[in-house]
Amino acid sequence: MIRRRREERAEESGSAGAADGHRYQMRQRLLSIGDDYWIENERGERVFKVDGKALRVRQTLIFEDAHGRELCKIQERMLRIKDSMEIEGPGGDRVAMVKKALITPLRDRWVVRVADGPDLEVQGNILDHEYHIGDGRDRVAEVSKNWFRVRDTYGVEVAPGQNDAVILAVTAAIDQMAHPAR
Repeated sequence: MIRRRREERAEESGSAGAADGHRYQMRQRLLSIGDDYWIENERGERVFKVDGKALRVRQTLIFEDAHGRELCKIQERMLRIKDSMEIEGPGGDRVAMVKKALITPLRDRWVVRVADGPDLEVQGNILDHEYHIGDGRDRVAEVSKNWFRVRDTYGVEVAPGQNDAVILAVTAAIDQMAHPAR
């Protein structure tokens, strides 16, 4: 949906394709703690690795680039009233906090408190991987299972100008929290 609108706007301005963001393929049921997996771009290239650290008291995922450099750490926050996961940068500074905000019968709502930017809202059908991440009225990412025919995968399209690693880490945190029985 985002891509279609972007393509229409690009055609109107005469710059088709220039406004496209990046699209990634992620595994549904991301991983069990202790498992590792790769996030691939739309060309099938491995661009990010998610490392599920085993033998830890709380859920911990290490998000790395293709060369093994740690980009961020995603950790479950214990002793909180609401479910939450914190995303920390390589130096231990908080990049974002992902919290479950509201549950309704048809849609989940999540809030992402971003340290150096505006807060993000996540709305849609989280369990079926059909949702979007927005900054007010603007969508910064869209998640959908409909882009890939491969079973147990879903796509994440990140809008231009966004930090792809942070958006993908937010998606990984939401997936981990929404599907705790892995």
